[in-house]
Amino acid sequence: MKSSSEILIIGCGVIGLSIALDLTLRGAKVRVFGRNPQGAASMAAAGMLAPHAEGIQAGPMLDLCLKSRWLYPEWVRKIEDLTGLRVGYHPCGILAPVYEDNADSKSDQGQWLDRDCLGFYQSGLGPDVVGARWYPDDGQVDNRLLVRALSQALINLGVIINTDVQVHSVQQKAGQVKSIYTSSGEEEADIYVLAGGAWSSQLLPLPVKPVKGQMMALRMPQPSPLQRILFAPGTYLVPRQEGRLIIGATSESVGWQEGNTPLGIQTLLGRAMKLYPDLASWPIEEIWWGFRPGTADELPILGAGGCDNLVLAVGHYRNGILLAPVTGSLIADLILENKVHPLLQHFQSDRFQHHSPRPKKTMTLTLPDSTTQLTPIDKTKGEEPDFLTIAGRRFKSRLMTGSGKYSSIEAMQLSVAASECEIVTVAVRRVQTKAPGHEGLAQALDWSKIWMLPNTAGCQTAEEAIRVARLGREMAKLLGQEDNNFVKLEVIPDAKYLLPDPIGTLQAAEQLVKEGFAVLPYINADPLLAKRLEEIGCATVMPLGSPIGSGQGIKNAANIAIIIESAKIPVVVDAGIGTPSEASGAMEMGADALLINSAIALAQNPVMMAQAMGMAAKAGRLAYRAGRMPLKSYASASSPLTGTIE
Repeated sequence: MKSSSEILIIGCGVIGLSIALDLTLRGAKVRVFGRNPQGAASMAAAGMLAPHAEGIQAGPMLDLCLKSRWLYPEWVRKIEDLTGLRVGYHPCGILAPVYEDNADSKSDQGQWLDRDCLGFYQSGLGPDVVGARWYPDDGQVDNRLLVRALSQALINLGVIINTDVQVHSVQQKAGQVKSIYTSSGEEEADIYVLAGGAWSSQLLPLPVKPVKGQMMALRMPQPSPLQRILFAPGTYLVPRQEGRLIIGATSESVGWQEGNTPLGIQTLLGRAMKLYPDLASWPIEEIWWGFRPGTADELPILGAGGCDNLVLAVGHYRNGILLAPVTGSLIADLILENKVHPLLQHFQSDRFQHHSPRPKKTMTLTLPDSTTQLTPIDKTKGEEPDFLTIAGRRFKSRLMTGSGKYSSIEAMQLSVAASECEIVTVAVRRVQTKAPGHEGLAQALDWSKIWMLPNTAGCQTAEEAIRVARLGREMAKLLGQEDNNFVKLEVIPDAKYLLPDPIGTLQAAEQLVKEGFAVLPYINADPLLAKRLEEIGCATVMPLGSPIGSGQGIKNAANIAIIIESAKIPVVVDAGIGTPSEASGAMEMGADALLINSAIALAQNPVMMAQAMGMAAKAGRLAYRAGRMPLKSYASASSPLTGTIE
């Protein structure tokens, strides 16, 4: 990296700040962006430095944790020298009590202390404790003091930390991050580091999810009878030197559900009193909660990102405080010296990418010659071929298909091929979270031949939809479609009928159009809303024929006909089509295209139905362009009345 290069770090938690400090002390120009939202793991943690007490198995993760724990004393001294602030570092050792009902699970690490010997280290433990492992090298730091001291150290070094700015999206082009969009405008740099904790997956499609933890603090009597950190099954007690006792922590996969709950607090207290009964009478000082950044294998993602100038430092889960020194050091080595430490090879992001093999031919398709040779017939000699044009991009096929609800990835792949479609819509959230039926979906199709239409399925508000749309754009870029700015906009708060919210859809569409998206909004068959969406710059309108997945056919034909007549942008009939005849009928009305998912995916033979829907879309379009015969109220013989034999 050139000495003049500027590095922009997204994330002002302990990981982002640690990287910023290491880079700055080595002479780099650094800026830090990102709010510290309520629930950020750095401020919610207990601050244990416990690779052995945590029971981390031998391997790269334990090696990484031990290396970081070894760095801690000098790292802390450096921070305290820069600021004059103390961070509560205390290499006090950790006791890991074992209960009678899991005595067989005793680790072979650490020094084993039976019940009698344990009393010399810590008295007052619950009657179910049969012994403990003693880990003298583990310890603790006050995580809240640490984050504040890191911030102050950077400020003292002249680094700008933008904690009142929210990063909305990351703009990529030609394999490079070009800029970030924030609540205060666009920001550019030479190198970008994503260290956004649990929120990282809101900026890039990374397999990082929030894992909620509830915690609480008690005020201990003085002098404190509890001298040791206790790390027992299901709970831990961390006594601070100033008299607080930290009790943690639940582990809940509840998405972004905020707040403490009665069950969570009851669980914490129940486990804590089982471990150390005397705390039942100590006053409660504070309760709080936070989101750990979890990954599928519970290991961090460290190293190069999907772009040449992007570095990832996310997914530290339970060990962000412990791993801060080593993460800062290794990432700084990577950026400034292009030095890839051998440990980093075990934490690359590509370990989650599973490339699906080519599908086996378990279904045989027989396509008549006429279908492969069928092309729209020009009504006028010399007329341009009949392409579907959306936001300046041309498509031969007027059928879009979905990628969900199939019994298998293979069935989806074969159905897409049989339909001859060129646009496939993908639910960003479901791919991102690897929801059932969506594992490996991003790699299952050849995106050099199929145009991805990311959709905001599952979003109930305009704000959610805008955020997911931005993720979808980045997902498309990561899969090679650098210029893909398409988004199918869905804002659906109605859980029963899945009807789109017209107000939320309009609000989200206005913002996304301003951000340069080609917006394809899914709407009720409302001609006035369709016209308003066209006026604000949407690329299409997508009125529903009937409720999603219902297979009821076109129930809103009159309104759809008005939309088709009035629109100067393509009209795509979406939702409700159940049969090829209904698909053809929608095209005969003058619709420009169809989007069909359930009718294909849920058919007894999805591949055959996909082929039929593709043919129906072609037939309906040809019929519309040919012009139907006039309707008459009386019969008209098809054979001539002259020249007959007398």
